[in-house]
Formats: sequence, structure tokens, C-alpha cells
Amino acid sequence: MAALMQKTWLDEHAHTLPQWQRDAYQAFVSTIADDANTYPCVPGRQGVLTNNLRFCFIGDPRYTEAAQQLAKTLQAYGKCSRDTGKFASLVVFCETPKAILENYDVEGFRQLFWSLLNHMTTFDEKAWPADIPTDPHHHKWEFCFDGEPYFAFCATPAHDTRKSRHFPCFLLAFQPRWVFDKINEKTPFGRKIKNVIRQRLVKYDGIPGHPDLKWYGNEDNYEWKQYFISDDDTSPSKCPFHRMRDKFFSN
Repeated sequence: MAALMQKTWLDEHAHTLPQWQRDAYQAFVSTIADDANTYPCVPGRQGVLTNNLRFCFIGDPRYTEAAQQLAKTLQAYGKCSRDTGKFASLVVFCETPKAILENYDVEGFRQLFWSLLNHMTTFDEKAWPADIPTDPHHHKWEFCFDGEPYFAFCATPAHDTRKSRHFPCFLLAFQPRWVFDKINEKTPFGRKIKNVIRQRLVKYDGIPGHPDLKWYGNEDNYEWKQYFISDDDTSPSKCPFHRMRDKFFSN
């Protein structure tokens, strides 16, 4: 399992980390907490400023060991996320060697993202939650692990046009669904936050928001399309997610 780390610990001990981990963490904090160029995701920014986020580092995402690391870490995170604060999220920095940086474009990273999520489910010890559809093309589907639903997010070194999806290394984030209990279209606060995020997103990226960015639960929304956003306005017609656990175990 990759260790779960707090910002307060990392701020004090980052110098003890391997260089790529130190660079990844410092790049993340400088991006999210930048007052001069405000990052669009309000909950993510607040999570940094209030020490609500948890961080981990895993190995090369092309290999099974990284999927196993991520599975064990997300399992541990699910057990403590409610104790970390209302802006909870798990941020995962993946070791991204030169071979990946030089050979992967946006589509290559898309395949890598879904491959990692698929292989991670091999290590899921719990059945899929009964109240979440198993078909990704259902508007109420979302990624689940260890019985917990999450909004997944990916940023890559290959994204250029959509700066909000660019990061120097391959990065994932998992935001527990309970975080959105008061941040949804049914609450005045949720609607306000959405408007603020969308306005900031257009300013930050310099282009209109991707057409796949919609509210969870709406019949025209598909969560999986939001996890990995293209650098342009395109999106896949079929979800690449396959819960591989079901190939090896019966629920």
C-alpha cells in the first residue's frame, strides 16, 4: 500500500522524498493554491488550503504493481475519508518515466487511465453497491471501489489546450460521492459553486467548458465521460471500464 500523506506532513518532509515525488507534490500545490491564477475546482482548492486532501505516490501505472498499490490505498482511504474534512479527496501521483512522456499522447493516456482503473478492480474485495447501476451508460452510474462511490479525475502531461487537465506527471484524484451531498443542483450552494467553477474553468483554459461536464444524476449525464476529458470537444462513444473482479470472483 502507498502511504496516505497529509499536506502538513509533506510540507515539512518533502525534501526526504525521491525527486520525482517532490517535484510532483510541489507542482500540485503551486498550481492549486496559486492566488494569481485561481484553479477552477473550488472544492479541490479548499481541500488544499484546509488540509482536507490526502496524497499518495504509486509506481509506473503500466504495471500490475501500481494497480495493486492504488487498490490498497483507496481501500484505506475509504475508511478514513469522512474524518479528513468536507472537501475530502485522494490525490494520486503516478511515477511517469521518460518512456511514457515521450510516447503517450492524450489518447494513450486515456487508455492508460482506464487500464489502471480496470486492473485495480481485480483487487476489490467487496461487491458493487446495490444502489449504483453496473452499466456505465446509465446516468446514475459512477466508479465504485470497496463499496464506496467516487468521482474520478485524471490529468496528464499530454493535455495542452485544457490547462485544467494538464499536469507534469500522470495524476489521478478520487472524490467521495458524499462530498457532493451539499454540492449539487438541488441546493442553492451547489448551484452557486457550479456557476463559479464553470466561469473559472473558461477563464483558466481560455476555451468553453467541455460539453460532457454535466450534473450527476441528470439523464443526459454520464460520469465516466467526465473522468477523462479530451483536449478538444470530442468524447468516446463507449465506456472503456470493465470490472475485472467479476471475471475472477462471484459477488
